[in-house]
Amino acid sequence: MANSSVFAPWSDNGPIPWIVALGASGPGGVNDTKALLGALPSTLSAAVMVVIHRSWDQQSYLRDFLASASALPVVIAANGERLQIGIVYIGEPSQHLTLAINGIGELVDDPSRHYGDRTIDLLFHSVAAHAGPRAIGVILSGRLDDGSRGLVAMHEAGGITMVLAPSSSPEHDMPRNAIDFSGPVDLIGSITRIAQGITKACGDQIP
Repeated sequence: MANSSVFAPWSDNGPIPWIVALGASGPGGVNDTKALLGALPSTLSAAVMVVIHRSWDQQSYLRDFLASASALPVVIAANGERLQIGIVYIGEPSQHLTLAINGIGELVDDPSRHYGDRTIDLLFHSVAAHAGPRAIGVILSGRLDDGSRGLVAMHEAGGITMVLAPSSSPEHDMPRNAIDFSGPVDLIGSITRIAQGITKACGDQIP
């Protein structure tokens, strides 16, 4: 486990806030993300960062779709802004959302699709590096294995790891691979159980 003293606080008034990083892919992942955000309380003491695989060159209505169920405001992150507790952040389809030092959101341009299907790993590695033991990484539905390596980085930094309990559906390749690749995962369960785990870790109560 990483020494939490290496993670500089965002301000002089207290510890690093909790960062919840959610990764998903495909229609099932979009619906899972909407359901999970809808299960989180409006008082959640964390900033939430969401990465979902989607077409990078088409207009996206993801913000409106997620906001329709979320008690937390859902915003499109601006490059270089400091993340705020109680806000859900997503990026534009052509950019990758990451966390930089001191709670700054950083959008990585990738016109050549260098990161391809590794955008969740990119987010998770950045959150592990800059939030350490105050990080919560969550893998929801999706294909392939994006997020598996980033979840390991979070675990090694002292963060909390959660994975949706997989079924036999191909859309659950991502959670299955995360469990197989990552070794110990702190919580494997339903959307409801994951929401409960997040709120408990952040010191909130689900009403």
